[in-house]
Amino acid sequence: MRYACLVYHDPTKLAELPEAEKIAAIVAECEAAAAWRAEMQRGGHLVLSAGLQSPTTATTVRKSDGQLAMTDGPFAESKEFLGGFTIIEARDLNEALQLAAKLASPLVTVEVRPILDANAVLSDELDQKIAASVCPRPSFAG
Repeated sequence: MRYACLVYHDPTKLAELPEAEKIAAIVAECEAAAAWRAEMQRGGHLVLSAGLQSPTTATTVRKSDGQLAMTDGPFAESKEFLGGFTIIEARDLNEALQLAAKLASPLVTVEVRPILDANAVLSDELDQKIAASVCPRPSFAG
């Protein structure tokens, strides 16, 4: 099964560090993430991984009452921002959580979410409806 590991950064935690330690902390996080991705690759778990540019480069697109609106910045106003993502292959959620735990740190939070798959066992009723609509299973009635 595939899982999305969404990597969030909290800029307030970085701001709390003394200036002399900030660059070292960022470099250490980048090196740790690269080592983690290499480990996922060697273990056959890595599907796709990418970092994202700063939230200041984001544009949010919304449609309401037939009107399209585009605004600068991310959708949610929060202290944490999405900094990147990795899609991994794991036997189950427990394995996915164990793999993602190796990436988490005081400066990085990792959210693990299953990829919506019509062939998976879906416990959420809305997910079941969406999967049935978007990813219909083939019918072999004859």
